[in-house]
Amino acid sequence: MPRRSATMLAATLLLIALLCVSVLMKVPYTEMSPGPTYNTLGVQEKTGTPVITVTGHESYPVSGHLNMTTVQVTGAKYEPSLVNAVVGWLRDDVLVVPHDNVYPKGQTDADAKKQNAEEFALSEDHARTAALTQLGIPVGNELIVQSVTAGAPAEGRLHAGDRIVAVDGAPVTDAEGVAKAVTKHQPGESVVFTVVPMAKDAAKTDPSAARTDITVPTVKSPDTGSAMVGIRPGVRHTYPFQIDIGLQDVGGPSAGLMFSLGIIDKLTPEDLTGGRFVAGTGTIDDAGKVGPIGGISMKLIAARDAGAEYFFTPAANCAEAGKNTPSGLTLVKAETLDGALKSLEQIRSGQTSALPSCAK
Repeated sequence: MPRRSATMLAATLLLIALLCVSVLMKVPYTEMSPGPTYNTLGVQEKTGTPVITVTGHESYPVSGHLNMTTVQVTGAKYEPSLVNAVVGWLRDDVLVVPHDNVYPKGQTDADAKKQNAEEFALSEDHARTAALTQLGIPVGNELIVQSVTAGAPAEGRLHAGDRIVAVDGAPVTDAEGVAKAVTKHQPGESVVFTVVPMAKDAAKTDPSAARTDITVPTVKSPDTGSAMVGIRPGVRHTYPFQIDIGLQDVGGPSAGLMFSLGIIDKLTPEDLTGGRFVAGTGTIDDAGKVGPIGGISMKLIAARDAGAEYFFTPAANCAEAGKNTPSGLTLVKAETLDGALKSLEQIRSGQTSALPSCAK
């Protein structure tokens, strides 16, 4: 075979081999894309029930949209091929990020789902509290199991959401009291928790009848050497009336701001949107401070595709959002719940030139 032909054949075979490798070789990345948006003032498509339902307090008609936004994420086990990753990097509607940024090492889909559900429940709690505090409605507190460490003695005995009434028969009202009661024991001894299980609490069972004593053995803490059971106590708020937030297959903390706005809209006679289509994202704390989220560029696309005109953007996400704003969507910087309410007043009155901008 002539040298030139042999060289061309070798080059062709090498190219084919490289293409095969790029198609078959997996790379440690995760892909994000725009997810569905949900109008917190509307109803759920699957059930036809309102996203936010108020019971035991007067509520008012609402109009327009206050949409929370989501991001679709590939599973923990999924790793794209090199070709797919490159295609994703070239697309505007796909975000390719290192796998460990989304799924910490060793985290499974089940772990991620559990974490997202816990974050979502906590976000709902913050949203209710921030909204009622903004309206001057008193909010109470109760002590709960915030989380249970996998593999710890408490796993399978205590559950996230269980209400803690007493430890070893002594009433406790805060996380410090729980820690003191547990560390009085020597590692290996048992602690008796008096709790109202989350399921019974949710069913509004008579609290005295629902109380259960649960014995949990202790182990030696690898950090302090003292006794531990493997729970993180926390505070859950109580409210003078019921506010249900019902969304299926949604997780994470990023809907807090939009839930708070939706709750306030339902509890006040003022139509917050004036019929306009507003979307947004952002965590919320009890005091109404708006926090940053991930996947902002994908949420902007989801909002614009849904028909949004304005998008509430956490201040910390403004720089990234400003580089990826879809045509026709106005970014509105959101730092606090009170500030977002003032922005809605400007939107419905048509004074949009005064809106806080991500460029400022």
